[in-house]
Amino acid sequence: MPRHARGFDTAAAFEHLGRRDRRLGGWMKRIGYLEPQDGWRRRFDPVDALARAILYQQLSGKAAATIVGRVEAALGSARLHADTLGRMDDAALRACGVSGNKTLALRDLALRELRGEIPTLRQMATMHHDEIVAALVPIRGIGRWTVEMMLMFRLGRPDILPVDDLGVRKGAQLVDKAGTMPTPRELAARGEQWGPYRTYASFYLWRIADFAAQAREPTRRSQD
Repeated sequence: MPRHARGFDTAAAFEHLGRRDRRLGGWMKRIGYLEPQDGWRRRFDPVDALARAILYQQLSGKAAATIVGRVEAALGSARLHADTLGRMDDAALRACGVSGNKTLALRDLALRELRGEIPTLRQMATMHHDEIVAALVPIRGIGRWTVEMMLMFRLGRPDILPVDDLGVRKGAQLVDKAGTMPTPRELAARGEQWGPYRTYASFYLWRIADFAAQAREPTRRSQD
């Protein structure tokens, strides 16, 4: 059973993409070489990361960080797991600013953890990324995009293309000088040219979208 390393050779990815796609390659040269992600080197807990992803959904980074801080303070722990979340009832979570839907999602996550349904980091190392997606999307409040962010920013899988992400779609539109953003299906077809480094291509597409919008700072992702 093959083991998947966390992270990949970004120098090889830079060279490969620049050679395979001249339009994307021109933007890459303009932006410059993107270093490996810090998250690839840091150990993380999948359950805790999923809990935080749930809490961050549909909120600004600052608002979400405030709520997470309140939850951690109420738990007396920085570890969001079944054993710690079990210390708080629903009313206590609401008092921290956690919505009813997110409370239900956290309860479902904790229950699935207790059942052994959430793969550990060690188990994920031997799983194909599609298997990881299939294992995690049944969790309430966890969609494919959330899992893809984990695969890209935490597990460092090299060939992930989040076709539903608006930033990636906008970046692809700018690369191709198209009148409209590509549909997810069109982007998936366009991305065939970027394999096996679609993750690295996505990092640039986000930068291209941010750069073109003249954002003061890059858009934060849920797994940053």
